[in-house]
Parts: sequence; C-alpha cells; structure tokens
Amino acid sequence: MGRPERIQFFVTKPHECSYLENREVTAIFADPYSPMSNSTFGILTEMGFRRSGEYIYKPRCFQCQACIPVRIPTALFQPSRSQKRVFKKNKDLKVEIVAAHFRGEDYELYENYINSKHHDGGMHPPSIEQYKSFLFCEWSNSQFIRFLEGEKVIAVAVVDQLPNGLSAVYTFYDYEQSHRSLGTYAILWQIEHCRQHDIKHVYLGYLIESCQKMAYKNQFLPFEKFVDEQWVQIIKTTDHS
Repeated sequence: MGRPERIQFFVTKPHECSYLENREVTAIFADPYSPMSNSTFGILTEMGFRRSGEYIYKPRCFQCQACIPVRIPTALFQPSRSQKRVFKKNKDLKVEIVAAHFRGEDYELYENYINSKHHDGGMHPPSIEQYKSFLFCEWSNSQFIRFLEGEKVIAVAVVDQLPNGLSAVYTFYDYEQSHRSLGTYAILWQIEHCRQHDIKHVYLGYLIESCQKMAYKNQFLPFEKFVDEQWVQIIKTTDHS
C-alpha cells in the first residue's frame, strides 16, 4: 500500500500526558477537513495511527517514545492456559455483531463502566455527547460486538473493520462480572473471529510498558510492535498458567 495522498497533518502543542506522570505529550493528527475513507484509514493504521471519534492521531513526543503501536498476527497467536480458561468460561454468552448506532442499553453499560473503572481518569464523568464523539465515526466501517448473558448485554467491543485487519477501538463491560475477565475475552473473541475469516491482524492501539492499565496487551503472544517505521514481531516467554 502507498501513502495516502491529499491529507494534511498537524502537530499539537505539548500537553499533560494522561498515562505517565510528569510527562507531556505531542501528537500528529490528520486534518479533520481532509477527505477520509475507511481504506485510507487502513493505510494510516499500518503506519501506527489510531482514531478517537473522527480524529486520527499518532503520538510524536520529542523526549519520549513510550507509546508503541501493537497488533496481533492472528494466524500465529498462541493462547496461554489462562486465556483458554477465560474463553471456555464465557462460552455461554451469545454474541451479536451490529452496526455502530446509539443504543440506550449500550450507553448505560458504558456509563457504569466509566464510573466504576475509570472514575479517576480523563473520560470521567461520562456523557452521551462524550460517548458519541469518542466511539462513532461517519466514514469508518465500525461495528459493535455485543456479548449477551441471556437477553442482557454485559460487554461491548467497538471495532473498525479495515481492509488490512480489525482495529479494537474500545471495550466496556459489566464491572461487577470481573470473574469472567470480559476485557480479555473480548480480545480473544476478536482474534478467533479474525482467524475464521482470514483477517490477518487485530490492532490493539498503543502499549506503554510502564503503564499498568496497558499491561494486558503484553499477554497476547506473539504480537508485533511498530518500531522505526516497521512492524517487528515480539516473542516473549509467558507462564502459560
């Protein structure tokens, strides 16, 4: 794939980092008024970019390179024993893939999730306006993967279906059902779905090794990091417990 054309990029002013203390972040972002399509976004994703709502960005901090784009090569993924247990534990859930539209039940789950898990973060307090501006995008091929216990939705994985893979935008779930490890299960389900449909990669966004909130991304092996403008496979040892 070639580089996308006719897109202007800008650099933000340094501002406080929401992940690392005493750090400032600078980002490159695509001009929101430039023409954009799902296929062009797929190219940008391969170059380490990410979207938040309609905005496409990539961290480019002058004194820090902690944010590393990561993706999972689905054909090579090897689940650990604990991940196999998580997958088996949630076999009772019904899964439906639906278009990205506003649903009151989904928003209520999102609101409770933010209030329970991220009440000290930048996404708090949640609102319908913030929910829509964060997850929805007119030009993307976005889907909501809804996990239901009976008739009740207990987890939602928002994904972008790209020409070159599946981008995991965000996952929220019933925080009271921690025994199910729903965040892990949502990623495992996406990997298995991609394998069945010959989709090569699941893009997980950015990994910061020293950030505990992102540590879960290290558990899906092997994965690839985007370093020096190329994807490099990382194979780590794990306890497979």
